[in-house]
Amino acid sequence: MPDRRTREVRGGVRGLGGALGRGRERVTGVLGHRFPSVAVTGMTGVGKTELVDHLCGRPSADGTPEAGSAVLERRVRRGRRLTGFRFRVVPGDNAATRLGALDEVFHDDPVDGVLHVVAHGHATGRRPAGTSGAAQVTREQQLAAELEDWTVTAHRIAAMAVRRSRPTWLVVVVTKVDLFADDVEEVVRSYSPGSGTPFGDRLDDLRSLAGAANLSVDVLPACSHLEDLDGAVSTEQRDRYLQALEARMAQLSGHL
Repeated sequence: MPDRRTREVRGGVRGLGGALGRGRERVTGVLGHRFPSVAVTGMTGVGKTELVDHLCGRPSADGTPEAGSAVLERRVRRGRRLTGFRFRVVPGDNAATRLGALDEVFHDDPVDGVLHVVAHGHATGRRPAGTSGAAQVTREQQLAAELEDWTVTAHRIAAMAVRRSRPTWLVVVVTKVDLFADDVEEVVRSYSPGSGTPFGDRLDDLRSLAGAANLSVDVLPACSHLEDLDGAVSTEQRDRYLQALEARMAQLSGHL
């Protein structure tokens, strides 16, 4: 039977282990508050990586996937409070890779919020392997693919939201608005809950599944074209769109 001194030493070691564990939890909590993780989802060609590059102020070469992961990670730090976001960009193509990445960000290591990127049927088309020339994809096909992509993603967001003890936020980002500059408000409305459109109906279904109190939904426009805006949207307007997105994310994450 251990003597008193041995029991005291063992008790001290156990207490130290518990204190270290609590310390790690506090540090993780602080970092999680300062750098909440954000999944960036959407089909291939809508401008996910370009949008995150602009939010982070970094060129594409600065971000690489973690070993064994298809998720592209970026971090941005802003302001005197050293707050920012940990962006986790989910690939839009390669079904097996994409589904694994969705499981990673919504189940294995759940994120705090979601930017789901759409382009109103203007996603950059990808050519089939071994072919050349422009990809022949109609807007109707792009819109159908966009809706299918959202349906798969929405199920995972709902499953994550119902498991959480705190609300989850979602911002649907409508990119490439320079391609429909005269109809931005109408297009944004078509991606909103209660709009009666196919996308809006699926948003309504998502909120019903997740519970309205568990999921906040915003829809905001953005320009993913960072250089050539063709005069349809000025650089100043592009920056205002992005600043509005950044401000809303900061509010949702408690940075303001």
